[in-house]
Amino acid sequence: MQLFKKLNLLLVQFCSPNHFLLFLAVLDSYLELLGIDPNIQYSTIEASGSPSIIGSCYYYNCVIFIQHFLLLKRSILTPHLFLSATIDTPVFERKDLLLDHYGEESKLVYELKDQAGELLCLRYDLTVPFARYLAMNKVSHFKRYHIAKVYRRESPSLATGRYREFCQCDFDIAGQYDPMIPDAECLKVMHEILSALQFGDFLIKINERRILNGIFTICGVPSTKFETACSTLDKLGKVTWKEVKNEMVEEDGISPDAVDRIGEYVQLHGGICLIEKLLQDPKLSQSKLAIEGLEDMKLLFEYLTLFGIIDQVTMDLSLARGLNYYTGVIFEAVLLHQQSDAKESLRIGSVAAGGRYDGLVAKFDPKGKKVPCVGVSIGVERIFSILERNAEMSKEKIRATETEVLVAAAQKNFLAERIKLISELWGAGIKAEMLYKKNPKLLDQLQYCEKNGIPLVLIIGEEEQKDGVVKLRDVTSRKEVGVSKAATRIH
Repeated sequence: MQLFKKLNLLLVQFCSPNHFLLFLAVLDSYLELLGIDPNIQYSTIEASGSPSIIGSCYYYNCVIFIQHFLLLKRSILTPHLFLSATIDTPVFERKDLLLDHYGEESKLVYELKDQAGELLCLRYDLTVPFARYLAMNKVSHFKRYHIAKVYRRESPSLATGRYREFCQCDFDIAGQYDPMIPDAECLKVMHEILSALQFGDFLIKINERRILNGIFTICGVPSTKFETACSTLDKLGKVTWKEVKNEMVEEDGISPDAVDRIGEYVQLHGGICLIEKLLQDPKLSQSKLAIEGLEDMKLLFEYLTLFGIIDQVTMDLSLARGLNYYTGVIFEAVLLHQQSDAKESLRIGSVAAGGRYDGLVAKFDPKGKKVPCVGVSIGVERIFSILERNAEMSKEKIRATETEVLVAAAQKNFLAERIKLISELWGAGIKAEMLYKKNPKLLDQLQYCEKNGIPLVLIIGEEEQKDGVVKLRDVTSRKEVGVSKAATRIH
């Protein structure tokens, strides 16, 4: 602090032009004391995993976001958001409240330096902050959606849609309700969103943490190793069962016989028939938790049949979801057929996931009051990656602007006319723009439209001014029609 006071005094002392160079020299010496090279050239390379989005990619992302997520909010989410609200929580949370809920994933949480006596972290997801919000505000029933950025200390990979900074769209239902009704609605929301995006066939995998708990128990896994085993099992699909088995034995300390017995169950998948089969399993029936989970799963599948989405749902006993806070049903959606080209394959994992977390709010409440919750999270960046790659594969031209019409001049000295015309268009709610030049060439203006995908151009020139019209030109077909100036004055 003393250093900066001295710098201020120096600035006052050497403020005259004759002493300014001397001031800079003294300033350089103080910068060196701070360990700062005054001649340093800063790199313009952005942090990996948090890309800036510009040009056509930025517009494409914005349009997809507006057309799909905000449209979904109106046409799809609105029925589900009756008596609900959106909230926003701080981008950082207290470290002691955040780190205990992610299991092995805690190593991916960004920690911040001590700020005014508080140890903080950037939020890893939107779920834990939501639970903290419910406890802090004594809320026992709430239906909400939340679209915001989250941060993870990942190894970024564009090919798999993994970023360090990315956007999530969450939908959650908090409160004590009859079993599986809120869970079924969350799965319906997930199904509707992914169907509306039209990026290909997908499958929703479902499992139940209580069923997994029962499987691990009857196979001889100690309860103390349940969370660790879940985190390891969650890697199945990304790696082979052999690799998962080796990790369970060598790193998690589970006996090979127990892992073999686990393998008999976790490689099963199916529908209501599998649930009925497991309910009759003599070993699994010894676990009260597993039977409770299977009964709820059976009820859930009945509701999903009524919702008309059962054909894209399967029970997958390998699904574990490594986060510690899940207590019941868990689910994720994956694409079945992903396009790829010779250069690089886009290998996206799950595009949406969620589950039930009945005990999380109680951990933040001083009295330990439980508020059962279930929710779904949509991975926005992963969806953008898929849609953008699909557009590239189909050679679809991505517009770089939302502009509907460019106001152009055919000759020089028509800036005033262009300004008047564009003002009238803006007043009518038409998305219009013009080049920021006094006398742009007509060819340059037309090429600007072609480059940026602007479909129409309004042309004003000497001939048009004499006839009291403007020319409306279709950029693609190059067809032109004369429109009277009076017709453009929409009030």
